[in-house]
Amino acid sequence: MNQYRIIGGDGKEYGPISADQMRQWLAEGRVNAQTRVLIEGTAEWKTLGEIPEFNAAPPAPWIAPPLGAAPSPLPAPMVAGIEGMVQGPAIGLIITAVLGFLGQIAAIIWTVGFASAFAAQQGQLPWSNMISGSWTFVSTGVGIVMSILIFVAALKMRRLENHSLAMAASVIAMLPCVSPCCLVGLPIGIWALVVLSKPEVRSAFH
Repeated sequence: MNQYRIIGGDGKEYGPISADQMRQWLAEGRVNAQTRVLIEGTAEWKTLGEIPEFNAAPPAPWIAPPLGAAPSPLPAPMVAGIEGMVQGPAIGLIITAVLGFLGQIAAIIWTVGFASAFAAQQGQLPWSNMISGSWTFVSTGVGIVMSILIFVAALKMRRLENHSLAMAASVIAMLPCVSPCCLVGLPIGIWALVVLSKPEVRSAFH
């Protein structure tokens, strides 16, 4: 029985493997018709599609399952492609979260330092300064929590985990006073929502 060597998607050589193992990899999506194969004892590399024994036809297009039906596992190459699709918006959400966090910290420093000194020079009443400072601390505290939430959700999004949390973080990123809205958060949040709303992306999450 023939033995085979292949060139994987990472450019490395694997094998030798049996024909049965090759068929299993083909069914799992680990190899396809374009995978380069060397039959042991020969010197010519071929594509798997050129070897009649395997009938390596291109995989059928993925179709979303009916609403309410249990999702079926996606082929490994499709999952890898979806991981690439979510990387951009996920990194954008991470940047949004970091900028939002730094902005909230800057607001606290301003309130504690410069704003208090300015208010004292203007002769404002102590209770007025206290109310203003308390409100700033509450709003910045909420902003910090939201930035952390967006950051954690973006990390999970990169690993295709918790689709609902990723959707929520995308919406939060577009809210004013929570993230750098309109400058960063709004376009990135819209981008993330568009990608996350695709049926194949939704099905790849776990």
